[in-house]
Amino acid sequence: MLQELFSGLKATFSASAQTELRGQLNRCRRVSMLAGNIVSNSRTDISGVSARVYKNGTYGFSSIAEYSDEAARAVLQAASENADFMDLHAGRGLPSLPPLGKKHFPLTQDIRDVPQSAYIDFLRALDAYMKEHCPGLISRSLSATEDSMEKMLLTSDSMDAHTILPRSYCYLIMTAETPDGAPVELLQAVGGEGTFDLNFTDPALIYPQIDQLYDRIMHKREGVYADAGKKTVILGGMMTGMLSHEAVGHTVEADLVLGGSVAGHCLGRQVASEKVTLTDFAHTAFGERCPLPVFVDDEGTEAADVPIIENGILTGYMNSRQSALHFGMKPRGNARAWLFSDEPLIRMRNTAVHPGTDKLEDMIASIDDGYYLIESGNGQADTTGEFMFGVTMGYEIRHGKLGRALLDTTISGVAFDMLKTVDMVGDTVVWSSSGFCGKKQPMPVGMGGPALRCQVTIGGR
Repeated sequence: MLQELFSGLKATFSASAQTELRGQLNRCRRVSMLAGNIVSNSRTDISGVSARVYKNGTYGFSSIAEYSDEAARAVLQAASENADFMDLHAGRGLPSLPPLGKKHFPLTQDIRDVPQSAYIDFLRALDAYMKEHCPGLISRSLSATEDSMEKMLLTSDSMDAHTILPRSYCYLIMTAETPDGAPVELLQAVGGEGTFDLNFTDPALIYPQIDQLYDRIMHKREGVYADAGKKTVILGGMMTGMLSHEAVGHTVEADLVLGGSVAGHCLGRQVASEKVTLTDFAHTAFGERCPLPVFVDDEGTEAADVPIIENGILTGYMNSRQSALHFGMKPRGNARAWLFSDEPLIRMRNTAVHPGTDKLEDMIASIDDGYYLIESGNGQADTTGEFMFGVTMGYEIRHGKLGRALLDTTISGVAFDMLKTVDMVGDTVVWSSSGFCGKKQPMPVGMGGPALRCQVTIGGR
């Protein structure tokens, strides 16, 4: 845990510039097991301090891989000198960033670090259950992880904060063979916000997820290829989350809008069916805590929700303080940094489509010839909104009923075109929060949504 170092340093901040001082500790614990054998076992801690100074539209930044009073004073001086240099050679003559109101955000939880043996013992119990209850697999592997970002933030004109964002997961991976000997694989992540000791108290609580994954891999090994072409499909909540993040969320990050994103021409216009509402949530969604809550960002902005699409109309962008000034919008806490040595970038937090009123069984019954697509193993999109996602688990829909499982396939399209075809929205939201967004720096994010009935292009063999 980071000790208090910054209390006396605010007096050293430059009176002619806006300053951020951040101390940070990133922790990662990981154990992986293959067929009962440990194949990786690691613990990493990365800490240091950084300072950023804004002056006339440019920033000066400095960081040191040391968490000490001397390091904090050194980065403050270097960042101030860098800001003077940038202003001299690239100054834009822009005004100061609007003040956000001073406030202190205190630490709300602590990290309880368990030994590596706790991860190993938990995985051994899961592996023993998988070995006994999941016959016919050609491979089984498990990983247990915990990562956290602890940050001490001091700013000249906004919020001071001490925050910790821990999350922990178990990853279950099964591989089986099709009748002709081709391997098929499925992965499921179990866990969420919180340290490992809080999320994983009893291996037996994970057994139902193992059983579900085993049922699906047995279906998939008997699966068929989808018929290629444009099809009516139901995207499961995990697929909707992938779409929300990759194909929509990135297009409305203000730095990418300034870089030419398709969303730059769509503000105030219809980009989806009127049934679609999408928000980047800060810490609370639909009356519950988000999977990875953010209460303050790394510029000192108190986090608030960002409405992105409301009843099909594009209504806003995600901003930093500087981009919000450019667009005449209000910053809502989207500037985040992965390591102490990283400058904050505009990032998503918990991006999701809002639920509707349709029942999944009614959505399935409404399709005569289509597919129910549940899980995605990967995805990519660009700033035009064009996307391609892998589908690792899905089923045929024939005459309103689920049919055979699908072998791996892909879906593709343009997000703002595809979203206009949405005509049914499920009433239950599914969240995913086990991965990282890879925009220049890794960043833990949450993404989710309900089932959507829509039209996409699906690949075949």
